[in-house]
Amino acid sequence: MNQIGHEPDGRTVTAILGPTNTGKTHYAIERMLSRADGVIGLPLRLLAREVYDRIVALRGPGAVALLTGEEKIAPPTARYHVCTVEAMPLDLGTDFVAVDEIQLCADPDRGHVFTDRLLRARGRYETLFMGSDTMRGRIAGLVPGARFMGRERFSTLSYAGARKISRLKPRTAVVAFSADQVYAIAELIRRQRGGAAVVLGALSPRTRNAQVALYQNGDVDYLVATDAIGMGLNMDVDHVAFAGLAKFDGHRHRGLEPNELAQIAGRAGRHMADGTFGVTAEARELSPEIVEAIENHEFRPVDRLMWRNHALDFGTIARLVTSLEVNPRRQDLTRARDADDLSALRLIEADPETARLADRPDRVRLLWDVCQIPDFRKTSGGDHAGLLGRIYRFLLSGRGVIPSDWISGQVRRIDRVDGDIDALSKRLAFIRTWTYVANRGNWLEDPAEWREATRAVEDRLSDALHQRLTQRFVDRRTSVLMRRLKQKERLVAEVNDKGEVTVEGEFIGRLDGFRFTVDQTATGDELRTLQSASISALQSEFARRADKLYLSPDTEIDVTEQGGLMWGDQAVGRLEKGDSVLSPKVRVFIDDMVEAPVAEKVERRLTHWLSRRINALFEPMLAMQADETVTGLARGVAFQLAEGLGIQPRRIMADDIRGLGQEERASLRKHGVRFGQHNIFMPALLKPAPTRMRLILWSLWEGLDDFPSAPPAGYVTVAVAPGMPQGYYEKAGYRVCGPRAVRIDMLERLADMIRPMDARAGFEATADMLSITGCTLEQFAEIMKGLNFQAERGERPKPVRTQDAPAPAAAAEQEDVAADGEPVATGPEEASPVEAQAPADEASEATAAPEPAAVADETAAEPAEATAETIVDAAEAASAEATPEVEIFYTFTLRPRQRPGRGGHGHQHARDGAGRGAQSGGKDEQQADGVDGSRGGKPRGAGQGKGRKGKPGGGPGGKRPQRGEEARNSAAPPRPRREDKPIDPDNPFAILQQLKKP
Repeated sequence: MNQIGHEPDGRTVTAILGPTNTGKTHYAIERMLSRADGVIGLPLRLLAREVYDRIVALRGPGAVALLTGEEKIAPPTARYHVCTVEAMPLDLGTDFVAVDEIQLCADPDRGHVFTDRLLRARGRYETLFMGSDTMRGRIAGLVPGARFMGRERFSTLSYAGARKISRLKPRTAVVAFSADQVYAIAELIRRQRGGAAVVLGALSPRTRNAQVALYQNGDVDYLVATDAIGMGLNMDVDHVAFAGLAKFDGHRHRGLEPNELAQIAGRAGRHMADGTFGVTAEARELSPEIVEAIENHEFRPVDRLMWRNHALDFGTIARLVTSLEVNPRRQDLTRARDADDLSALRLIEADPETARLADRPDRVRLLWDVCQIPDFRKTSGGDHAGLLGRIYRFLLSGRGVIPSDWISGQVRRIDRVDGDIDALSKRLAFIRTWTYVANRGNWLEDPAEWREATRAVEDRLSDALHQRLTQRFVDRRTSVLMRRLKQKERLVAEVNDKGEVTVEGEFIGRLDGFRFTVDQTATGDELRTLQSASISALQSEFARRADKLYLSPDTEIDVTEQGGLMWGDQAVGRLEKGDSVLSPKVRVFIDDMVEAPVAEKVERRLTHWLSRRINALFEPMLAMQADETVTGLARGVAFQLAEGLGIQPRRIMADDIRGLGQEERASLRKHGVRFGQHNIFMPALLKPAPTRMRLILWSLWEGLDDFPSAPPAGYVTVAVAPGMPQGYYEKAGYRVCGPRAVRIDMLERLADMIRPMDARAGFEATADMLSITGCTLEQFAEIMKGLNFQAERGERPKPVRTQDAPAPAAAAEQEDVAADGEPVATGPEEASPVEAQAPADEASEATAAPEPAAVADETAAEPAEATAETIVDAAEAASAEATPEVEIFYTFTLRPRQRPGRGGHGHQHARDGAGRGAQSGGKDEQQADGVDGSRGGKPRGAGQGKGRKGKPGGGPGGKRPQRGEEARNSAAPPRPRREDKPIDPDNPFAILQQLKKP
């Protein structure tokens, strides 16, 4: 390493040359701070801001100035000036001057600026030029007496070959050479790896710093950038992958030189960490020669530098243009191609109106200053020249400044943070123009105010652009979770009342009970990351929930009609078929990620709850099974009853029932067993809760895919639904009777009411029969048909209402004693609110029972003062208009059995009558228990009306009367004699008849 040379006058010019990651910039900053004052020029505004922030941290904001084309921070006490190379003041006379990345002297666009600083920028005591070793010969030739300091790279840089983007390792910077390619690669990485930070040269420092912070903080593991990162931006990059090897330099597409590739690849392996470089995407493999040159930092020396004349002639526009077109006198210098400022000057010169204003040197100089406003907007040359011409005319106006209202309108149109990335980037480029103008001396009425205003707009646009870039190219959820998982930190999940699971504030899925469903929008690597994060974060939540379930009361757990187990509103399991109908198994809904002890705890709690629930609902039946006093044939009946879950049709157990003795029957009745005419059942198990559980257990045992629901609680009869599985109504506690099903306890009460009737001769329905079934007369007739009765419809005059007739409603309110001695209530427990509301008129019409007396109107309540003649006249007048009312009634007779072979359906009728119908005449079913519990013989009245050979009719020849006559004579109750009836004061015919009596 060479020492710094000292010239006789005390000045030193030193070139610090070497590859990247040698600490050249850091060394220059230390040297400047060792002096009383100094200026350092940097190639990018981004890098200038970074160095400025470092020096402010060391010396304070009052000691440092920042000078760029778009930003000026110049405290009056500033001793150190951090600048872009274009903005470097050359007349400050500071002790120290430094220029970084001096190899840019060969750049076709900006090279002439760096060459000018190489030739003319000097500090009073020390001048440093930092850059590539390819500049050694040119510096030695242009700066006599310059000293050289070589620096070795701190780490090793090696070639890693080609890799797919999906296989790039973390902490990789992917370099592309167009904004579109940068965006496409960033989008691909977001889908596959969670996201990437984006850095482009056109970004404002604020946006760039925010994006770099995402990468540096570990929120993302990938950076996608243009070649802007090759200019001194220091980041923790392990690998640089080139997505392309050519770029558009403003004039043409060209391949990158090895030294340019090395400048970018050198960002890998900062300080003492080794780095690698390679290619990806569509970039071809690097040749061995290029790889060797990059690894050893051996490149062809720069032979020519870009140059432009600095001694300008401001006499006229033409003379200025001529001075700018002067060619250099040295062979190692070449005139730079026309820059944007020279192109704009030529276009303005072609405008006679504007060119005429530049009529003296000071105005030509002002025009040249205006032409140096960069074309940040990247519009056409004519558009940019037109804007510059207007600014120039404003400056030459009477006020000598740009009008505030005009620039206010320009800024106001830009000050919007809506839109996508492209829209915000365009506005940011536009505001950079006005930021540059605001920093150009006294071009505005209040430059300081406008610097603040334009800077505020730029900051807002920068923040909005950073937000859009992050939203589009960074999946913060995946990146945050990947970082935490990589750091081996314990993740903690938060679950809200909706079951939404968040980790580190990021939504990852939903938790229902003990089952986790990952966010359905996640795919690929993102999905795997969420699954890994959920395993780590939800273990404590699963354990907490298991403890809470274990300690929760049984009332918080329930079973659905489909056999699902619910804990509150969360599904935690379901029932499955077990070894017996009363012993179903529990299958818990729990993720595989849940630890085994937690899963066993949940299953144990649900199994215990189910066992207690079944024991509580079927306690009478289980107690009967466990009763050792129930022995012999009674124990067999108890076993069969348990198989039917408390309900069995009597025909299935007919032989066993006939064989029971009185003591055996008593032992079963002690446990609530009722011996009905149609069913043997336990009334306590007909309540809604046991019925619901019985249907669930039966559906499980039968292997049904869809479990039928229990009928509505309190309904005595329900309409038979088509497509129900066989045995459903029996297990629901109902018996199908035609188009309707009747609850079996109410059916037994109906059988008790029918038993005293003469079923052979015929009978009519009573109000009590309609009341307990909650049916209309027509519905009741259909039920009776289903019970093996014939229903014959008839019509007759409606009986005359009398005031003193007892109201059937009062009779309906009386208790009806059932066969087992229980009172019959007519509330909602007996019939549904809909089906039990048969009109009282229909009941009275069906049974010909006396109807309730009508409420007399006001005129009828007054004392009758009319004479008999007046009443007779009124009666004669009313008789001409009145028509007798007709009521509908049904006569029910037991359907006769037909011997097998007689008639097409005789056998079927006989089978149905023996197996289904009430009053079928079978010995088995006629032995239903009566009210006193004794075994019944023949129904009362069953033998009446039989003549010879048991045929109906009382005559010697056994002649059977007509069906209608028989029904009216034998079934209808005897009507009171007309003279015994009280007079209806509302009936003029009754009054007339009374008056005609002697």
